[in-house]
Amino acid sequence: MKKTISAGLGGRNFSIEVDAYARLEGYLNAYSSSLTQDSKDVMDEVEMRIADLLRENMGGREVVDLDLVEKVVRQVGLPEYDTASDNTSYATDSYGRPVHKYYRDTDDSKIAGVCSGVALYFDVDVTIIRILALVLLICGTAGLWIYLIVCIVAPKAYTSSQKCELRGIPCTAENMRKYPDTKR
Repeated sequence: MKKTISAGLGGRNFSIEVDAYARLEGYLNAYSSSLTQDSKDVMDEVEMRIADLLRENMGGREVVDLDLVEKVVRQVGLPEYDTASDNTSYATDSYGRPVHKYYRDTDDSKIAGVCSGVALYFDVDVTIIRILALVLLICGTAGLWIYLIVCIVAPKAYTSSQKCELRGIPCTAENMRKYPDTKR
């Protein structure tokens, strides 16, 4: 029999074993101390990501144990190490390309971030997409309507995890540090 406690992480409540709580708290403290600026937003994002991963990996369990915490910590990445070598472990499609999720890119937007988001999604140069969009607009085709619909329907990538999903890279601690949250 192991002692459990109730803990809040990323806005969610978990029943967690005491040893697993100590490991997770140590990890979060180490991650927080490795940050230099604007650490609250990054830490909130990391906690939400860990909470999501815990929920996904719990299966039928009701209590988070040490093995699950270790698995999630390995998946998120260690803050003191460069996890760039782990970037090959993300999901790929049948052609070996990374699986992406489409968002409008708020970091490199000229009007609404539609062209920049499309360029990142398809991994092509943003200039080519912008020229293509301009040609479709000038030719009087449905380019304007497509642009407006995508602008209305597609969400913006505000959080670090959304920016990682847009680029098709894993949401590890190192990658989330590369793409900080933007203000809404």
